[in-house]
Amino acid sequence: MGCLLLSLIHLPKSFCQLPLAPFPPHFPKYPSKRQFVTYLESYARKFHIRPRFNEAVTAAEYDKALGLWRVNTSDSNLGLGLGLGCGEREYLCRWVVVATGENAEVVVAEMEGAEEFGGAVVHTCGYKSGEMFRGKRVLVVGSGNSGMEVCLDLCSFGAKPSIVVRDTVHVLPQEMLGRSTFGLSMWLQKWLPIRLVDRFLLLLSWFVIGDTSNLGLTRPKLGPLELKNLTGKTPVLDVGTIDKIRSGHVQVRPGIRRLKRLAVEFVNGRVENYDAIILATGYKSNVPSWLKV
Repeated sequence: MGCLLLSLIHLPKSFCQLPLAPFPPHFPKYPSKRQFVTYLESYARKFHIRPRFNEAVTAAEYDKALGLWRVNTSDSNLGLGLGLGCGEREYLCRWVVVATGENAEVVVAEMEGAEEFGGAVVHTCGYKSGEMFRGKRVLVVGSGNSGMEVCLDLCSFGAKPSIVVRDTVHVLPQEMLGRSTFGLSMWLQKWLPIRLVDRFLLLLSWFVIGDTSNLGLTRPKLGPLELKNLTGKTPVLDVGTIDKIRSGHVQVRPGIRRLKRLAVEFVNGRVENYDAIILATGYKSNVPSWLKV
């Protein structure tokens, strides 16, 4: 999914549940963050899964002599006496399943003048709540689902967010025709070619949220599903941020030219003051760095 769990997941629970254990029937269509965590904890208990938290794989290589995989990990909570040094451990196993998805390692954009800024700079992986930004001017860099949802959360805590949109972006309503947009698009693709599904989704989006280009959110030439298939870029499912942009509670800004002391200069020459910057610049897979094949 690649979404930031701030308050609610933005996909219906039927698309987020794990095998052999659906969400409890009393959970709402879009479970809260707390409900989602409770579900994961109960799933782990039911199937006797014992996750090892704060432990990262540093290398995984098949040992032909043993006929087993050697998997090395690093954990600062581990003590001495393992023969590998403080915080290191080795596992020997017959199989290795890589299920790390796309969100393993943060992507941090390089910004000229970053050392001059002086305010807080936080990646969304470390963002918990807008409470610490109450009343502050915050620039959110990145206009994907995480960036949009962070802006909405900041508004709920009385912050004054702006969002950097330097590229085209597809924004779709969370629901269409009484169904989740994600579910509707999956169903339509069973019967129609993807380009026709894209046209249908964009037409419905225009009726629901209007012309987003008037808000500084220009759509790509390719449709949302075709773009996702070709580039991996996921469309934004709007959970309320568009209304905040339209009302002026969230300001849309172009790309950044450079940072200054508690200020940002944009590519259009405009300079604005900010107390903090939140980087919603995404993640990348790090599997090639440790998987030896």
